Amino acid sequence: MQAPDIHHKEFAPPASLQDAISCIWYTVRDFGALQTGFEVLPDGYAEIIFHFGDTCDMFYNGRLHPIPSPFIMGLLNQPVHIYAKNKLVVIGIRCYPWTIFDLLGLPTGQYGVQLFDHPVAALQGTLAKLVHAEKLDEAVALLMQYFSDTTAANTTDATLIKAGAAMRAANGTLPVAQVAAAAHATVRTLERKFKQSSGFTVKDVSGLIRFEQVRNHLWLYPDVNIAGLALELGYTDQSHLSREFKRYSHTTPAAFAKRPPDDQRL
Repeated sequence: MQAPDIHHKEFAPPASLQDAISCIWYTVRDFGALQTGFEVLPDGYAEIIFHFGDTCDMFYNGRLHPIPSPFIMGLLNQPVHIYAKNKLVVIGIRCYPWTIFDLLGLPTGQYGVQLFDHPVAALQGTLAKLVHAEKLDEAVALLMQYFSDTTAANTTDATLIKAGAAMRAANGTLPVAQVAAAAHATVRTLERKFKQSSGFTVKDVSGLIRFEQVRNHLWLYPDVNIAGLALELGYTDQSHLSREFKRYSHTTPAAFAKRPPDDQRL
């Protein structure tokens, strides 16, 4: 599914938040009067999503379901289909999957869209007023300040931060033993802490980070040599990359590369 015209902007977090938050972003889309769908593909992040507009629905179990704001878009193991009409404004806090639940002080979740009860939801009304006044940069600044004020009480284990940094630096290609070595931990300790913090294994998240790299390459360079990309990103061969890509996207790399370029992140 194709998304309509998009205005997208990202903001780097202050130093105090950089271990937990990759960025805060907003996207403005005008869908027109007819309800229109677009596809959100998996990647290696989990996000806190605020949305503002007429409708924001997710398609599952054969029908559309309204999504409240805010919600958590956790790690995905398959595409999610979102529908909206008229103007939709989305503000997202892009977190690392090993930090998002510690940041919020919540129990770990699972794949996909997750509803949650947290004081940050009280910002919905203030953010809506800023969005209505087209003061989106101020809305982002408000969220930056909120998390800067609250993050000290909910810190993430340094082992997880080191492990996550190593995973992302290597684009998800490091074996678990090397991730553990980078975090100065045993494999057993790392896996236990990773499961407790994110709900997933190191291998689960590494696979999504690596898929994200393939997805991004195909968006930016649709004529890329798939066999060479497989070698660069540590897949056994082109067939291995294609199987993993289809697992997460439900399509082949070649078919995906032919799609018109657009931003499919919610």
